[in-house]
Amino acid sequence: MTTVRTRIAPSPTGDPHVGTAYIALFNLCFARQHGGEFILRIEDTDQVRSTRESEQQIYDALRWLGIEWSEGPDVGGPHGPYRQSERGHIYQKYSAELVDKGHAFHCFCSAERLDKLRAEQMEAKQTPRYDGHCMHLPTAEVQQRLAAGEPNVVRMKVPTEGVCVVPDMLRGEVEIPWDRMDMQVLMKTDGLPTYFLANVVDDHLMGITHVLRGEEWLPSAPKLILLYEYFGWDKPQLCYMPLLRNPDKSKLSKRKNPTSITFYERMGFLPQAMLNYLGRMGWSMPDEREKFSLDEMVEHFDINRVSLGGPIFDLEKLSWLNGQWMRELSVEEFAAGAQKWAFNSDYLMQIAPHVQGRVETFSQIAPLASFFFAGGVAPNAALFEHKKLSAEQVRQLMQLILWKLEALCQWEKDQITGCIQAVVEHLELKLRDAMPLMFAAITGHASSVSVLDAMEILGPDLTRFRLRQAIELLGGVSKKENKEWEKLLAAIA
Repeated sequence: MTTVRTRIAPSPTGDPHVGTAYIALFNLCFARQHGGEFILRIEDTDQVRSTRESEQQIYDALRWLGIEWSEGPDVGGPHGPYRQSERGHIYQKYSAELVDKGHAFHCFCSAERLDKLRAEQMEAKQTPRYDGHCMHLPTAEVQQRLAAGEPNVVRMKVPTEGVCVVPDMLRGEVEIPWDRMDMQVLMKTDGLPTYFLANVVDDHLMGITHVLRGEEWLPSAPKLILLYEYFGWDKPQLCYMPLLRNPDKSKLSKRKNPTSITFYERMGFLPQAMLNYLGRMGWSMPDEREKFSLDEMVEHFDINRVSLGGPIFDLEKLSWLNGQWMRELSVEEFAAGAQKWAFNSDYLMQIAPHVQGRVETFSQIAPLASFFFAGGVAPNAALFEHKKLSAEQVRQLMQLILWKLEALCQWEKDQITGCIQAVVEHLELKLRDAMPLMFAAITGHASSVSVLDAMEILGPDLTRFRLRQAIELLGGVSKKENKEWEKLLAAIA
C-alpha cells in the first residue's frame, strides 16, 4: 500500500503568511490521518526576492503553531535537496527531456515583442497568450542560436482546442477549456524553472501522493496535468482548498487584514488557539464544536467535510476563540505564557536602555513604555495635525513610508531610517517633518523613547500594523489615491 505523502512549498519572499499555515495544517492533518508523511519544500527560484531570513521565519512561524514536518531543508531526508535553488541541474535535465520529446521548445522572443503581442491581443479583446512564433523554428537554427548564447526560455506546448478534465477531491471533475491556457514558460532565461516545471518534477521525485493547495491554482491545473502526461508519470490526487477571505469576501490581503503569522504571535495570541481557528476555516468537527486541539482535528479529519464557501478570516472571532483557550489555562500557565510573550529578560533588556535615562522611579516605567507591551495603540487624531502638511499630504507620507517598510527585508534601525529618509527626500521634505507622525502612530504619544529604536524593537509586524491603524484613523486611502501614490512609490529610490 502506498504511503500518503503531502507537502507545503512556501516561497521565502516575505512575512510568513497565515494562508501558508492554513494550507500546511490541512496537508499535515490529511497525511497524519492516513498514517502518512508531511514534508516541507522551499520554492526559492525567485532569486531577487527570496532570502534565508524569510525562510527561517517560515520555520519559526510554523513551529510556533505546532506544525512539524518529517523532511525539509532544515531536517534533511531521503529526497533532498529540499530547496529548489539547489535542484537546478535536475530541472535542466527534465526540461531538456521535454524539448527532445517535442513537448516543449526554445523561445527567443524579446520582451518587447511579447509586450506588443499582448497589447494587440487585449485591444482585439482576445485572451493574451503566446502565438507560437518560435515553436516551428528549424532545429539547425535553434542549435545555432543556442550555441551563440542567445537569451531564451523553454515553453511547453499546449492544445488549443477541447477541454481538460481536472479531478478535484472537493469539486469532482472540473472542465477547463484548453484555449484558456498559455504556452507556459518552464525554464527562465536565468536557467531556473518556473513554478509549473519545478512543482511537477519535485512532487514526482519526492513521492507526493496528494497535493492540497489553494483554489487560486485551479485554473492553471491543466498545465500541471499535461506535464505529468508528457513525462509519463502518475499524477498525485489534487485538492483545491477554498481561499481565506476578508470579512467583505475579498481574498485575504494585508491591505485589509494582518496576514503575517508572526503578527499574531507578537499580538499575544496562543498558538493552539491560532491553529484551532485555522482548522475551522472551511472545516468542522463532526459534533460541530468550535474549540479543538490539533490531535483532535487529526483524529476526526475528513477532507470531505471541507466547505467550498470561502472561509472568512475574522479577527474578532479569532480573539473570542483565543479567549476561550486563555480562560482554560491554569493561573501558572497564564503567567508563564505572558512572561514568555513579552515579560521575558531578552525583550526587557532591549527596552531597558531606552527607558532608563528617562525615568526617576520604577513606577514611571509603565506609563512611558506601555506601548512596547501593546498590540495596537490609540493615538488622538489631533496628534497628526501638521504645521507644514495638509491632511492629504500626511496620509500620503505615511502610506508611502508604510509601503517602503512592507518591502523591507532586513529589519534594522539603519534600514528603517533609510526607508523613511527615501520617502521624505523624494517629497522634498526633511526627516523632522515625518518623525512627529511616526511618534504618534507607533507610540500613541507626541513623544517617547527614540521612535526609530522603538520600531526596531517592536518588529515589522506591529510597526506596520500601527501605521495601517493610524492611516485608517485619518480616513484611509481611496482607490484613486492608491493608484496615484503607487506610481509615486515606484519612483522613490
